[in-house]
Amino acid sequence: MKRQTQVKLKWVALASLLNNTGAAFLWPLTTMYMHNYLHETLTTAGVVMLFISICMMAGNYLGGWLFDHWDQYKTAVLGVSLSTFAIFTLIFEHGWPWFAVLMMLNSFGDGINMTIVNSYGSLVSDHSSRYVFNYIYMAYNVGVVIGTLAVGVLLPISVVLVFTVATIFYALLLLVVVFALNVRVTVTTQRSTAKRTSSVSSHHRILVLIWLILINYTTIHLSYSLWESVMAVHMTNMGIPFYAYSLLWTLNGVLIIIGQPLVNKLSPYVKLSNQIIAGLFIFASSFILLIFARSLWAFALDFVILTIGEMTSFAGLPAWISQLTTVDETGHYQGLLNITMSIGRAIGPLYGGFVIDQGNYQDLFVSVFAMMTITLLAVLVYLLRLRQLQGISK
Repeated sequence: MKRQTQVKLKWVALASLLNNTGAAFLWPLTTMYMHNYLHETLTTAGVVMLFISICMMAGNYLGGWLFDHWDQYKTAVLGVSLSTFAIFTLIFEHGWPWFAVLMMLNSFGDGINMTIVNSYGSLVSDHSSRYVFNYIYMAYNVGVVIGTLAVGVLLPISVVLVFTVATIFYALLLLVVVFALNVRVTVTTQRSTAKRTSSVSSHHRILVLIWLILINYTTIHLSYSLWESVMAVHMTNMGIPFYAYSLLWTLNGVLIIIGQPLVNKLSPYVKLSNQIIAGLFIFASSFILLIFARSLWAFALDFVILTIGEMTSFAGLPAWISQLTTVDETGHYQGLLNITMSIGRAIGPLYGGFVIDQGNYQDLFVSVFAMMTITLLAVLVYLLRLRQLQGISK
């Protein structure tokens, strides 16, 4: 098969949509399926979820390393093949402990897939990186909406049907990767060469900025994971039905699908870094407002604010990292971005449970707001310093 020399955005976005649709069939039901169907304890389910996160992080790192040091196309095929094999096997073997083992294998493959999508996205040359990652993020959220809505319909019919339909999406993803992403892009591009001419000290300063961004991103996803875990308990304790909580996620996805094209229009008027910092501050502020939320409408309004912050910042972060790094560092730092997300998502539920046990929900909301704000201010202060030293405009 002849290799192409240019990455097409439409195929990268389609890969993101298919991968996240298939994954969204699985992550909402993992804990519930283990507890209600396999009759395992919530503690056991929590341990499994922790290992799933660890496997995701391992896949993020390995995918980035292989993308940079081995073969871009073969790395993509490897990740998707592992995920597809795991979900296909779940159709026939979904008892204990095979369910846990296969979910870990799927998570490992998905970790590779996530890094590969971002890494390929950074190699798209016919659009700005800002446009590319906004487009990919919108495709990601379309997949999440489709998957989370479909699993609610299919699970009451049969869990086998859930795994079967998820397998179809992963199989389609494999076809896209095999036939549309057989691309090899060399690293001797203008972007890579230009950055290599900069001084060693300048490159070191850029790496410090990247690591501050990654630390902040960890606190962001630590906080975000609370909405996927303890917030369900918090809302139901206030007499709000669970289905209303679940509909907030549909609202989140729909708002992003509608709003992301509008965010793209900010590109000529607002610096990417300024947009991201403003979006992350809006996101963080939503957690302070949770202190005062007592009704469904208050929680819904807060989730709208959170979503506005999310869609103006999350999609831009891979683009910002892509702008700050050379092409031959792409896989490594896109992998680290996904790893920090996974670390935050793994720590968040444990941290939330601990703070609530020792204090209350208000303490939790204030503490995560403080974490996000302090780390975000560190990014902002260092960025302003870099702009003074080097005239950075990104």
